[in-house]
Parts: sequence; structure tokens; C-alpha cells
Amino acid sequence: MVGYKQTDIGLIPEDWEVTNLSEIIEPNRNIRYGIVQPGKYEPSGCLMLRSQDYSKGWSNSDGMHRVNSTLENQYKNARLNKDDLIMTVVGAGIGQVVIAPDWLDKAIASRSTARIAIDKTKAAKEYVLCCLTSPLGVRQVLDVQKEGAQPVISCLDLEKFSIPYPTISEQEAIAEVLSDTDALIGALEKLIAKKRLIKQGAMQTLLTPKDDWEVKKLGEVCDIKKGEQLNKDKMRDIQKYPVINGGVLPSGYTDKYNQVENTITISEGGNSCGYVNYMRVKFWQGGHCYSLKTIMNKLYLYSYLKFNEGIIMNLRVGSGLPNIQRNRLEQFDVFLPQLSEQTRIATILSDMDSEIDALEKKLSKTKELKQGLMQQLLTGKIRLV
Repeated sequence: MVGYKQTDIGLIPEDWEVTNLSEIIEPNRNIRYGIVQPGKYEPSGCLMLRSQDYSKGWSNSDGMHRVNSTLENQYKNARLNKDDLIMTVVGAGIGQVVIAPDWLDKAIASRSTARIAIDKTKAAKEYVLCCLTSPLGVRQVLDVQKEGAQPVISCLDLEKFSIPYPTISEQEAIAEVLSDTDALIGALEKLIAKKRLIKQGAMQTLLTPKDDWEVKKLGEVCDIKKGEQLNKDKMRDIQKYPVINGGVLPSGYTDKYNQVENTITISEGGNSCGYVNYMRVKFWQGGHCYSLKTIMNKLYLYSYLKFNEGIIMNLRVGSGLPNIQRNRLEQFDVFLPQLSEQTRIATILSDMDSEIDALEKKLSKTKELKQGLMQQLLTGKIRLV
């Protein structure tokens, strides 16, 4: 391709280079992890950063471990500065990368975290963050991680990570575009969380039984049936109809169905037994799944059961492979307002579900857009400078 050259990481523009992570690190602040044995909590001690402290997003120092002055001095070479990159190098979240916030300045890294102190005269930390979390970075994490009781990345291997290397001005421009996309993703995630909380409050208000509501057993208003187990050789990911069994997600796909759209299901067995779902598409009902046939308002019944899902899950028996027996499900109390009120409640909650579903689809498309954009920007197929 004219204007591009072949490298170990693929095609990049002729005016770009490929560098190792070790080449863009601050002098005398090599990539390294920190405290192995943190000892007892010292109330007035130095903060120690563990991967669990940021795995689900930053909050503040509450709940973080603090170490005594002896350990702090012993591991002073693993001290963090604000704006350092931090990578999880041990455990389930291996490869996660974040930027140290201001309040973490002078904390000490733990064994599960590696400090990556980017030299700002050589690279933009936000750009390096994008590279490390891109498909290229993820592939390098997978290539070097060592399996054992927990996956581990060594700092020596991390130093050899390859980074596409344009000018700093182009790095900054790439990082800004991807940061804007991240901001949109974050805003959508917050909006979805807010809408879910609003819906939960609406369910609490609308589905809490009133004095004039009728109470019936689920078996009185539904015909509850179990499905039929399919052999694994009859399931393929490329086939059309989902197989709904004992889990939250489909256990596979098949070329035929035994249930039609708009069916309420409840998982019968397994760790997710009691999970309530509303299938809007044709599907195959497996042997660890109940389906509910009813002449009442389906969306109201689904909303009521979903609202009480925790209680339904408490109907389970057994420990090794828990299950919910049909007769216990049939005796579950269902509170019913007048049909017109059922319809009103179902409509309100269904509209809320539709709004949340639309936002989730937009979020998914935005994440896909970011992945495609990242691939184009980090290979120089789209130039910003």
C-alpha cells in the first residue's frame, strides 16, 4: 500500500515508527509491580493500590489498604505519581489499564498492579493507554501471560510490548478522538443506570399489592410446562433459534423451535434457577426451563414475576445442582389488580423497557464504533495530523 510500510505489528504509515514500551518510560522509573505481602492495615499508613481498587471504576481511598512506613520505604521504587498508567498484571482482570488520579499521588503499587510511568517528552499517556487497550495490546497480553493458579504478566515482558509510534501531536489527536468516544460511552452507561433505577422505583410503586387486588396461585393463572433437552450436536452458533435452558443466556442455537414469541420463561435448574425472562422471539425451550401459558396480560405477569424474582429464586431446593420444583412454583402467590390496571401497569413498564433497550443498542453500536475507529486510528488508516 502506497505510503505505508510493513512492520511486526502490521502496516503503518511510512512516517511512523514502532517502539517498545520500555523506550518511552520516565528515566529511573522502570515498569514494576509493588508490595507482595502487605501486612496488617496501618490506619495512618501509605495507600497501597490493588487491582480491585479500580477494577469497577475509581471511587476514592475509602476501603483501600494502608501499609506501615517500613514497607513503604522498602518498596519506594514502586511509588506512583498522579497520571502514571497502571496495569493489572495478576488475576482475572489482567490487562486492564487506568490512569492514576491526583489523590493517588505517592501511593505504592501492589503485586497485582504494574506502574507504567510514561515520559511526556516521548509519548502521550492517553495515547499509550489506547494502544494497550486496543486489539494489538490485548493480543500482546494474551501472548505473554503465564497461566497458573492465576494468570500473570511479568514486567520484563511488558517492557517489550510494541507500540505504533507517530509524532506526539498525532498521538494527542488520536487520544482526544477516542477519549470523546469514551465520554459518550460513559454518558450512555450513566443514563442507562439512571433509567434502570427509575424503572425499579416505578415497579416498586406499581407492583406493590393494593387492598383491592385479588390473590391467586401461579398455577391457577398459568399452565407451567418444562421443555425438552437437545443434544449438543443439534446446536450451532450459526443457527437461528436460541436454546433457553437453566442459565441467563442461551445455551446455544438450533434450526428449530418449540415455543413462539412473547413467552414467559423461568429457569428450572442450575445456579440461575428462578431467573425470569420474556422471550420476544421464537426459541427452543430446554429441559431445565419452565414456560408459562396464560390468558391474562402477559406483560403484567412478567413484570410482577420479574419484580419478585428474588423470592422465586428462594424456592430452589438442593445444593449441588439447585432446582425449583413445579409444585412450589404453582403455589407462588400472584397479586392481580383489575384487567384495565394490569394493562396500564404493563404499558408503563414496557415503555420503560423499550427506552432502556434502545439506549443499550445505542451503547453497543457506540462501543463497536470505538473499536473500529481505534483500529483505523492506531494503524494510521485515518490520519488526524
